[in-house]
Amino acid sequence: MPKGKASFPHIGIYGKRNSGKSATINFITGQDVAIVSDIAGTTTDPVKKTLEILDFGPVVLVDTAGIDDVGELGQLRIQKTKESIKHVDLALLVITNNTLDENEEHLIEEFAKYETPYVIVHNHSDREPLLPEFAAQLKERFKSPVVALSAFKKEGLEPLITAIKETIPERSYANPSLMGDLIVAGDIVLLITPIDTEAPAGRMILPQVQAIRDVLDNDAVAIVLKENEVVNFLKKTGIRPALAVTDSQVFNKADAAIPHEIPLTSFSTLLARLKGDFDNYLLGTPKISELRDGDKILILESCTHHVSCDDIGRFKIPNWLNKYTGKKLEFKVVTGLDQLPNITDYALVIQCGGCMITRKQIFNRLQPAIEAGIPITNYGMAIAYVQGIYNRAIAPFTQQQSNPKEYL
Repeated sequence: MPKGKASFPHIGIYGKRNSGKSATINFITGQDVAIVSDIAGTTTDPVKKTLEILDFGPVVLVDTAGIDDVGELGQLRIQKTKESIKHVDLALLVITNNTLDENEEHLIEEFAKYETPYVIVHNHSDREPLLPEFAAQLKERFKSPVVALSAFKKEGLEPLITAIKETIPERSYANPSLMGDLIVAGDIVLLITPIDTEAPAGRMILPQVQAIRDVLDNDAVAIVLKENEVVNFLKKTGIRPALAVTDSQVFNKADAAIPHEIPLTSFSTLLARLKGDFDNYLLGTPKISELRDGDKILILESCTHHVSCDDIGRFKIPNWLNKYTGKKLEFKVVTGLDQLPNITDYALVIQCGGCMITRKQIFNRLQPAIEAGIPITNYGMAIAYVQGIYNRAIAPFTQQQSNPKEYL
């Protein structure tokens, strides 16, 4: 399922054909986002719409195809529906007629498999009201909220919104800090941001923007400069920043320019700790040294962009790994949230920083590799490792865990 808006919580709407899933998303948004029809199977692919929930924040609603679709094409739609469960933070299971059949029970099993919380929504309650005893049975059995809704008559929205707010996990909408435990108010943070062919014209890449905002949110001072200005800046000003953060691609230059008493890491490593499986990255990154001739490496990019000869995932990382290991390695790149190939074919998985997807999407993306015992790492951590500065790149986090603030 393609990503909607960067890190907004995703809410998937699931159920059988003609249960009113599309009408429900239109009712919630107050817009004709999804096509509503009496013809079963009208929704064929996930439809997404961003919505601002009052006193909560923005979410992305995802309408899906019916779990009871039929035919060869219908099976492909069902597969897409099931696949989307990995990537949503909350599910709305739309049922009708005070019944819960095997298709809907199968969805609940899928929710449990991916630890996706859910709200049961009894739609068409204007035609057949939700029976209190049936609602009580569902609540007792599944320990999930049950609400009555009439998308047709536009009734029951407030209880549904309340259930959404109460059920969605806090981690899905919380806005944790990139550097909040590394810096204090008044600290100076040096952000080293090269402007190369991959930098968008007239703009900065998202991790750099997020870092600037995070520094400001922590009442610290951000100084942004290119890699070729670092030495002169430090010499002229005499400033000794509390932390330096660099783009991974110029890690070597930053390592040489930043005195070793100043903690140094990368934007990608910050994101790895914030959104990725950092503990498994720490375990998996050193496995780079164990790669052998013919090993296959799977590279996971979260966003889709125009590819250039300087592309970090397709060209730079493969070249660095080949040079470091001295082996003939094979590489495959999967972008967005496309289906993964057979994970057991690979000796290593390298995930990008993940600025364009949610934490849950990253964890579920990496889970097959973890379960199969395949080492995983992250762009910035892998680059630091092959450039010989891995220990310095992770030191701000590993030292912070045992001796908070001591290294500052």
